Amino acid sequence: MSMEALSVQSWEEPEGTPEPALADLTVVIPARNAEHMLDHCLGALRKTGAAEVIVVDGQSGDETARLARALGARVLSDEGRGLPAARAIGARAAKTKYVALVDADVVIPEGALAELFAEFQAGGYTALQAGLHSVGGPDYWGRALAYHHRTGRSKNWFGVVATIFERHTLLKHGFDTRFLSGEDIDLRWRLRRAGAKIGVSKRVIVEHRFDDTFAFALGQWLADGKGLARMLDGHGARSRLLLGLPLAAGLRGAVLSLLKLQARWIPYFALFTLFNYVGIAAELVRQQRVRSR
Repeated sequence: MSMEALSVQSWEEPEGTPEPALADLTVVIPARNAEHMLDHCLGALRKTGAAEVIVVDGQSGDETARLARALGARVLSDEGRGLPAARAIGARAAKTKYVALVDADVVIPEGALAELFAEFQAGGYTALQAGLHSVGGPDYWGRALAYHHRTGRSKNWFGVVATIFERHTLLKHGFDTRFLSGEDIDLRWRLRRAGAKIGVSKRVIVEHRFDDTFAFALGQWLADGKGLARMLDGHGARSRLLLGLPLAAGLRGAVLSLLKLQARWIPYFALFTLFNYVGIAAELVRQQRVRSR
């Protein structure tokens, strides 16, 4: 679809029949160099009836911001401060009681956002994430990432990929902007300590897509490792158990691959484990240097 064609479509005049109105919900999408994903992500949200969609652009080098505006979203900038900051900027800019944080690599099926909101309200949740069905491909790394997320335990962990929050609670607890990844674990732990009711829906499933390159996978592994190391600050002795998580996840994935006669995924899990620990080591070294100054 051309930019000219997109520009004549507005958020207030979506095509087709709208879903039940979500007039007290704003969707916040952090996005950086995501023009190849935004059409699907925003296109799926056009008929939801949400009060507003805010795209927080991470100083993209592509047409992310322009495309988001053409698709009817309000566009803000995180000024290069990163993903946690982008989510916080969008939540602060929202004017509704509830906020849905949706990543740009997520596609929400028709009716799913309204169904998730209904479950959120009926269950008295502070925050509720949609279930995730991960997809990637057609090349090795995208398919491997999707396989890992479909078969790993983390698919049942509360996060912020496609999650509805009470806005005031989200702003009160906020995100630690020192994280590059892992801010969802930090927020989950803090929300639980505060007594918030959080969960992952088993009824509402959305599509979570992965890029297909080794560079993308490497960036994920390093950022995840750094996030785990960052958890050591402020979470006490319990957080040290997280340092064993990459090894446990890598071994589990490799064993499952063998049992399922899918040994082609073993190189992925070996590199996943290795580069998570490279990320952990890099962050611990950085923290030590900061303390020694």
